[in-house]
Amino acid sequence: MAAATASTFSVGSTLPCGSKMSPLSQSKVTSAQLNINNKLRSFSGLKVATAFMCESESAFSGKDSRAALQASFACKAHNQSQSYLANNQIRSSFKVAVLGAAGGIGQPLALLIKMSPLVSTLHLYDIANVKGVAADLSHCNTPSKVLDFTGTPELGDALKGIDVVVIPAGVPRKPGMTRDDLFNINASIVKTLVEAVADNCPDAFIHIISNPVNSTVPIAAEVLRQKGVYDPKKLFGVTTLDVVRANTFVAQKKNLKLIDVDVPVIGGHAGITILPLLSKTKPSVTFTDKEVEELTVRIQNAGTEVVEAKAGAGSATLSMAYAAARFVESSLRALDGDGDVYECAFVQSELTDLPYFASRIKLGKKGVEAIISSDLQGLTEYEQKALEALKPELKASIEKGVAFAQKQAVAA
Repeated sequence: MAAATASTFSVGSTLPCGSKMSPLSQSKVTSAQLNINNKLRSFSGLKVATAFMCESESAFSGKDSRAALQASFACKAHNQSQSYLANNQIRSSFKVAVLGAAGGIGQPLALLIKMSPLVSTLHLYDIANVKGVAADLSHCNTPSKVLDFTGTPELGDALKGIDVVVIPAGVPRKPGMTRDDLFNINASIVKTLVEAVADNCPDAFIHIISNPVNSTVPIAAEVLRQKGVYDPKKLFGVTTLDVVRANTFVAQKKNLKLIDVDVPVIGGHAGITILPLLSKTKPSVTFTDKEVEELTVRIQNAGTEVVEAKAGAGSATLSMAYAAARFVESSLRALDGDGDVYECAFVQSELTDLPYFASRIKLGKKGVEAIISSDLQGLTEYEQKALEALKPELKASIEKGVAFAQKQAVAA
């Protein structure tokens, strides 16, 4: 967390560790340094991580809290991360914009991003009610400066000089709704926002959260193409929530330490297009056929589980914000020069015959550095059949997004 002399909280990111191991064989996280003279490597709540510095004159935990943290969190250190830390004292330096910051996902997401020591400026945009959110967040004593922007006239200013744009804008799911039911509203919202991104910060990383991601990412790509600024390495559909859920459910089912669990999730971000590769779980664990089917179905339907539990009062806003914050932090670490950042995301891909596909990727300063193809090798019979079964639905969703964007361009 934070110390009176020096630091802030960091949401974690996935980082392989151990130079003699497969780059995907283990995970670690990032957390904050509790004392400028005493590096505590600890669990931040998203992943496990080694410490880093972020100087701040403010504190957001008291002496007792810090003592409790020091007493309770296990230290984890790895040579590769230590080398990175030795050569890079991380400081607030990146600008992040959240478009849709007053919404159910946007508010908790903005709070988590505000807690990142890598962020110097946080721009919050929405069509209404964002001033109060910004005022509230601005009272948090973390280094980043918070600015608010309301409505279309201020959208351009919200995006100038931004390094990472996160788009959770749109309407949420309600009981009985599928992600396709959201399409007509959210498709137009994403199109408008991405057009503004293309005009004002075309080199930024773009994180698409607005559902249906299987269609909104292709819409964003087409808009960027039409504007002549499309870089497939910098456009991401955020599917991290599927990974977060898979890790959580597997750890619960197998009584594993959650901090150690890593399950790659491929395909898309809706229903059967979500395919957790349970055979690739780290640490290695065995599942019965029944467990595989039950876990797969639960991970695929987890969003509906939350919608039904909230009984019309909302969708998976908090867990989505948590997962999105993890992906933002991973992107910022990559931009900052960390060469060991891996996440799953829905991106332009040649892994299959589909133009976009979610899989594990390596992130770097310029975006996607590599798409990890090894996860698709050696699949079980169940996973191979599920992969083939998801393709028609994912293909249709992608084509729906492309057709929408192209139709809008012709109409314009």
